[in-house]
Amino acid sequence: MVPTAKQGQAVRQRLLAAAAELIPERGWSAVSTRILADRAEVTPSVVHYHFSSVQEVLSEAAITAMRQVLAVTDELFTSATTPAAAIDAMLASVAQYDGTDPMSLLFVETYLAATRDERLRAQIAALVTDFRTRVADWLAIHQVAEPAATAAVLAATIDGLLLHRALGPDSAAATAVLRRLVS
Repeated sequence: MVPTAKQGQAVRQRLLAAAAELIPERGWSAVSTRILADRAEVTPSVVHYHFSSVQEVLSEAAITAMRQVLAVTDELFTSATTPAAAIDAMLASVAQYDGTDPMSLLFVETYLAATRDERLRAQIAALVTDFRTRVADWLAIHQVAEPAATAAVLAATIDGLLLHRALGPDSAAATAVLRRLVS
């Protein structure tokens, strides 16, 4: 028999996983308590037992997914031995996203929701700031000029490339430009 705390944690994780699936499928504002509960195979009251609102579930699911993507990108970037290799690694880490895949859509929906939710906006800002700081620290170690400003431009460029990828442009041309930025 599974202890009650473990059962509760398992249900909470199912709700978060369901939310992360539903955001890109339906759009942030179309995810209701009932839809979320159905996907997680729980009753609607269970959603509000574990979270104060659907917004809270969606926010936690999205921030968790964003944190995981940034961690992979960060790991690849910081394991590079040269700034040019770091650019290649950063671009390679996002190559799997075509702009219409579930993770890309989750990011887009989350950014849009953050325009109407100050708490979510602050959470995303904290993720971005932390990522920029780690990249800037790495750039400083590798003697790249203006590491903080360069990290900010790199982070914004990656976001922009992902957003534009859904429209069809290839990011191959960006590689040379970004390599010049860190040379």
